[in-house]
Amino acid sequence: MTLRSALLHPLAKPLVFVLCLLPLAWLVWGAATDQLGANPAEALIRGLGDWALRFLCLALAVTPLRLHTRTPQLARYRRMLGLFVAFYASLHLLAYGWLDMGFDVVDIGRDILKRPFILVGFTVWLLLLPLTFTSTNAAVRALGGRAWQALHRLVYVIAPLALLHFFWMRAGKNDFAEVMVYAAIIGVLLLERLFRYLKPRGVASR
Repeated sequence: MTLRSALLHPLAKPLVFVLCLLPLAWLVWGAATDQLGANPAEALIRGLGDWALRFLCLALAVTPLRLHTRTPQLARYRRMLGLFVAFYASLHLLAYGWLDMGFDVVDIGRDILKRPFILVGFTVWLLLLPLTFTSTNAAVRALGGRAWQALHRLVYVIAPLALLHFFWMRAGKNDFAEVMVYAAIIGVLLLERLFRYLKPRGVASR
């Protein structure tokens, strides 16, 4: 079985879906069995946020991989990966609101306004919402292809803001190694899109 045929197999998408849930299962299991370290609440909150960023990198990588490897079947998984970005980002926000703030809406609002890195993270989540709610085929038809594509270019705003949020979270502990890795990945992916956009069509078609 070739990679292209494997990607089209009826069980491929359900398998990828289950694999995308494994990080959540691992974090929940770690919390339930007291394996998340001295501060399990912080580990759970940060772990969910980390996986939101990882899925963002995966979603951004689909199109370049599809084009450069000439594997159009990869496009079947881009929407799912994008939805998992929103899924893990929402759980990240939910865990923060619950474990850090006890669902005190007033305190959450004050904290968002007081701490810039939380404000940036909350902004990322808000920007993900229209992409999530317009991820269906019906939404594409309702908006029209061009309007839908223009809306989903918000991902190019979301990616650097998510990276900034991650940087500020790590800055408190002077831990920049992972930040540099994600910055390199996102930088390469965004530059690839920029070069592809600027490349003359005649050159791109060769």
